[in-house]
Amino acid sequence: MSDHSHDSEGHIGHVLPLSLLLKVFGALVALTILTVMTGKADLHGADLAVAMIIATCKASLVCLFFMHLKYDRPFHGLIFLFSVMFVGLFLVFVTLDSEEYQGDIKDYKANEVLELQVGE
Repeated sequence: MSDHSHDSEGHIGHVLPLSLLLKVFGALVALTILTVMTGKADLHGADLAVAMIIATCKASLVCLFFMHLKYDRPFHGLIFLFSVMFVGLFLVFVTLDSEEYQGDIKDYKANEVLELQVGE
């Protein structure tokens, strides 16, 4: 009558070995430590790019293993990939646009400092 392949009755899901889950957890902890270390380092303007790459790796691990995207249909992985690419594209546009106003911001801050010094 109807296809019952999508019923959840009797379906266990993707049971992952504990060793794999611990490896993924270890990778997430290592990437978090790397995020903290790079946050304290001076990367000469590449701070945002490095932080976004690390965050994308962490999000991918969570989606692939804890949300079982690795074992799902390839179409769902493609949707995830396109959404990450669009977020990256939007961030590139924001970053490019922010450079346009840096001179105005620096002038404003310099005027603020001068006003504080004159007021003393």
